[in-house]
Amino acid sequence: MDSMLLLHLMSYLVPEKIRTIYVDHQLQSISANWGRFVSDQCAALNVPCIVEAVEVQDGNLEHQARNARYQAYSKHLKSNEILVLAHHQQDQAETLMLRLLSGAGVHGLAAMKQVDVREQFTIWRPLLDISREQICQWATQLGVQNIEDPTNLDTHYDRAWCRHELWPLLQKRYPKMQQALSRTSYLMQDAEDILLDVLQQDLKHCGSATELDLKKLAELSSARQRQLLSAWMKGQDTYRPSFEMVQRLLHEVIESKSDAQAALHWNQYYYVRYQQKLFRLSTTEYLAEKNQSIANKQTILLQLGQKVETLSGDYLAETAKVGLSTALLGQKLDLVMRRGGEKIHLYGRVGAWPLKKAIQEAQIFPWQRYRIQILSIDNVMLGVFTPKGFWLAQSEYCEIGGWQPNLIS
Repeated sequence: MDSMLLLHLMSYLVPEKIRTIYVDHQLQSISANWGRFVSDQCAALNVPCIVEAVEVQDGNLEHQARNARYQAYSKHLKSNEILVLAHHQQDQAETLMLRLLSGAGVHGLAAMKQVDVREQFTIWRPLLDISREQICQWATQLGVQNIEDPTNLDTHYDRAWCRHELWPLLQKRYPKMQQALSRTSYLMQDAEDILLDVLQQDLKHCGSATELDLKKLAELSSARQRQLLSAWMKGQDTYRPSFEMVQRLLHEVIESKSDAQAALHWNQYYYVRYQQKLFRLSTTEYLAEKNQSIANKQTILLQLGQKVETLSGDYLAETAKVGLSTALLGQKLDLVMRRGGEKIHLYGRVGAWPLKKAIQEAQIFPWQRYRIQILSIDNVMLGVFTPKGFWLAQSEYCEIGGWQPNLIS
């Protein structure tokens, strides 16, 4: 009823400036008929209508259905459009109540905003301060037709249980509970705005969206540490991690032994500590070494101005004050994977030392070290391709005015 009332009101207020989307979750055998009903109502009001069928993934049905719905919205919304939803005051109060029962913090208890500006799009909820009773009266006066989804009566689902079982009991004791909970959500939104200001200052002080300085993080109080980690893990997603997941990040990764290679996986990302920094890595980046099939040895031929693609990045062969002999240009050179135990005599330094030590000193992250490749000819090391550039090795092939591969991307 609330959605159909919203459709009628918007068609009266801003005719020819709205479009409607009906999301068919395909969870009911007659859901396609509901789509036709919406299309017919829109046609009568001269409102363009999109019917979008979606696949709801396994898991928590309410959560997965919401995800599918918002993906459909994102697919069809244009950059200059606003998504208008029919959430009302009881929806707001129910949301706050359910989040309270799930142990949510300030962010969760802020519930829904009347104007919610997100990175993907902006949501407007014009009915958020209107009670369900007022909506029913309004719809009756306007003769608005609607179809009731039977799952709205199925108390197996949390929101239906809250509405039909918990709500009457609480409202009998606290008649103005709905308005009070709605007011609480607005107070929590103010608190969230203040908290966001503090979080932005803390994030700027401690790092970026992909890494945090643990020494600077330790300067904050425990409460600010938890809030910063929670918001940092959330990133651009809709929901924050649970309190338990933030605690696991603190105990299992941040507070783990310095030589431990601890990693926490949550919501498509791995959280890894290296030295005194905490990194947020995509699953693809963190598991690249395990998922990639790499030939141990390749043969390459290089010319000046030629680009060469390596695991560490793209390099360009260019002249240098000191570099490799021009006699090597056009010759077959070996590009081999680092195996461990190699030693390198870096040009300009005294003596050879373990390549592993050079890698550690250069602070090349452990999850990037599989990209390191050694350039050689006739078992003579010419240099090493790394994510931080090409390291020239001391050899009989070094000369003044030679050439070197330079990292370009």
